[in-house]
Amino acid sequence: MRLFEVAGKPHDLLLPPALDFAAAAPLAAALLEHLGDDVTLDGSRVQRMGASCLQVLLSARRTWAKSGVSLSLAHASERMVADLHCLGFELSTFLNEATPR
Repeated sequence: MRLFEVAGKPHDLLLPPALDFAAAAPLAAALLEHLGDDVTLDGSRVQRMGASCLQVLLSARRTWAKSGVSLSLAHASERMVADLHCLGFELSTFLNEATPR
């Protein structure tokens, strides 16, 4: 079974409960499979998010923005939002209307 299950539409990715150091490389690989496509990440299951996966997501956000396609986060769990805050970021960083930093 793949770490990132496809949920709903072909370019929607359901994030796993642990977005820790071990998940960073698989997350990057999963995102690269959808490079050039509009992608929505479903964060409803996330219970732990670390700096390594945040770095991957920030890099992807910039890459998608430069390509003119959207990468957004939907259904972020309360824990994911709290971990983003602890790491110095807001959920709005990953919403379509946000400007990548």
